Amino acid sequence: MKSITINNVEYEVIEDVKEAIDKEILAEKLTDYFDVYDYIVGDWAYGKLRLKGFYDSKNKNCKKYNDISGLKDYIVNRCAYDCKWFEIKRIKWLKTIFLFGIIKCRIERDCDARED
Repeated sequence: MKSITINNVEYEVIEDVKEAIDKEILAEKLTDYFDVYDYIVGDWAYGKLRLKGFYDSKNKNCKKYNDISGLKDYIVNRCAYDCKWFEIKRIKWLKTIFLFGIIKCRIERDCDARED
């Protein structure tokens, strides 16, 4: 199993077709919007990386359009023909960063409440 760490989150590399993973560009594009997804799929077209989040079929938030079991259909019908693409699966948050974020959020919320 190959794994990569992007923005303090560890991912398992499931597929990396034509060496599509560029860690530097992926780190720029992978915002907190994608934190809720179990899988991230990236495809390249015209020199640009496009990302889409998917859920595991067992996830309560899973819908037909974001179910990872439909990945092959997504690649064939929504991506450029014969493009470079990758699939990564979130393994775990790096705990110290995650905990720091929770503590920081609580401190900021408490400080905001005191200022009013």
